[in-house]
Amino acid sequence: MTNITTLITTPIITQIEQVVANIPGWSPIDQLYTLFNLVYLTAGLEGDIVEIGSWCGRSSSVLGMAAKLIGNTKVFCIDLFPNKSDWHENEDGSYSFKVNLANKSYGAYQEQTVWKAPFEKDIAPLYEKHSSILDYFNETIAQCHLEDTVKTYRGDSTDFLESIRHEYQDFKCKLIFIDGDHSYQAVCKDIENTEKFLVEGGWICFDDAFSYYDGVDQAIVDLVINNPNYELGQQMTRKFFVARKKIIS
Repeated sequence: MTNITTLITTPIITQIEQVVANIPGWSPIDQLYTLFNLVYLTAGLEGDIVEIGSWCGRSSSVLGMAAKLIGNTKVFCIDLFPNKSDWHENEDGSYSFKVNLANKSYGAYQEQTVWKAPFEKDIAPLYEKHSSILDYFNETIAQCHLEDTVKTYRGDSTDFLESIRHEYQDFKCKLIFIDGDHSYQAVCKDIENTEKFLVEGGWICFDDAFSYYDGVDQAIVDLVINNPNYELGQQMTRKFFVARKKIIS
């Protein structure tokens, strides 16, 4: 068989497992597989993909795989990408980070601190290879050959909103994946900043939904589940919630 035939006859879930095997992150395979399928099913829709919270590129690589497969689709990845020096230990022993960009300070994980044990196990070792998570992310994207598909924005969704308005006259997206700051205010802001670009029939998705974070849960209830503009809201896997923007026209 040719390489192309081998690729299209290899189960996607197997390809996902191979791609993310060595990419740090917390997204389980069933969630990544569901995310891939949602992108794949948007092939007939206009627009690109927006991801808020990309870390080392575990989910970004899967979004990029799907976008590359369906064609004519970019993935815009928004993250603060903290440097090693941005992290600090809190009084209770947990860790948080604060990033300074262009004379603006960003406080992250206000309600999602990382405790000492997982910080030392999962996060600190990353900085033994690179001094910045952005370097790790860029390495992931390059190894997956997705440089032409994935675009990176260092900042928050408000910065992205301002930037995208200058770069594109009629920006649209067909899938939004939100996995940023887990405070209620931050999740609401991320929804409000991006859903205005979501086309009818497009999907809005959330990580860490209805699992351990009250802020995430309440934002989804208030702005998505109780919003008549959305339909087909459903918890798809243990911590992954999706909803579709209603098709009206």
